[in-house]
Amino acid sequence: MIVRQLTCRAALNAHLFAQVRFPTGHRDMARPSSDLAAFRKMFSKANNIAIITGAGVSAESGVPTFRGAGGYWRKWQAQDLATPEAFSRNPSRVWEFYHYRREVMLTKNPNPAHLSIAECEERLSKQGRNVTVITQNIDELHRRAGSKNILEIHGSLFRTRCISCGHEESNYNSPICAALEGKGAPDPNTHDAQIPVQQLPRCELKGCHGLLRPAVVWFGETLDADILTNAEKVLDSCDLCLVVGTSSVVYPAAMFAPQVAARGVPVAEFNMEDTPATMRFKFHFHGPCGTTLPAALAPHESEQQ
Repeated sequence: MIVRQLTCRAALNAHLFAQVRFPTGHRDMARPSSDLAAFRKMFSKANNIAIITGAGVSAESGVPTFRGAGGYWRKWQAQDLATPEAFSRNPSRVWEFYHYRREVMLTKNPNPAHLSIAECEERLSKQGRNVTVITQNIDELHRRAGSKNILEIHGSLFRTRCISCGHEESNYNSPICAALEGKGAPDPNTHDAQIPVQQLPRCELKGCHGLLRPAVVWFGETLDADILTNAEKVLDSCDLCLVVGTSSVVYPAAMFAPQVAARGVPVAEFNMEDTPATMRFKFHFHGPCGTTLPAALAPHESEQQ
């Protein structure tokens, strides 16, 4: 279902959108239902639930998105820094940006939306039912909330990859290296630290010492083929899909839920506002995810206690 070897973000939006097959006559479809009882009835019968999450699920934890008006770090937006070219030109500046983001995330906590998803997964697993999170977020808040079945399609702030040997591993050091301590201030008047490349995070494998980069998917890079394959399996087998806090404009994730809906599987959207995909879904619940999601995923009366 999902096209493998996708190049992410805006460059291929038009191409990827063309890959999505929607039911004919979708422009005349009725407004999605906001009937929580009806959703809960379907939820009670679902055995394989896919939950697709985006930046909105973490916004209530105070996580900056660097999107839209005011979404700047110093004078740059994420798309100015989150590219292989930017890292090649100025690895010190890019590492300052990611060091700042890592340090901010260490002060944030999962909110009720993350926690309700994790609780739902644990509870339903005891009933032989499956819940899988497919997230665009790189903040690891789902993991910290307790979710186990997670596909991080854009990587993680807390993983590094060596550009020399390719070794990838988790890294929660604070700061990630001594030279970055106290650096990364977002104020537009802050000057670049211009840290020598030899003092930036380096690979600790014996005999390597190559430069490390954040293990996230940058603009213009392809998504991990194994993660995409696993996401495809989850989406192909799910009998209920939730789309939580995502704008449905960042590809390829934007086409996941519409493709599920196109094969007749109920999709429920939880968001602060309508998205370009809203009219394709069976349900839409308006409001903060931390408010709407816990009520939707709470134990159903039909569940065995």
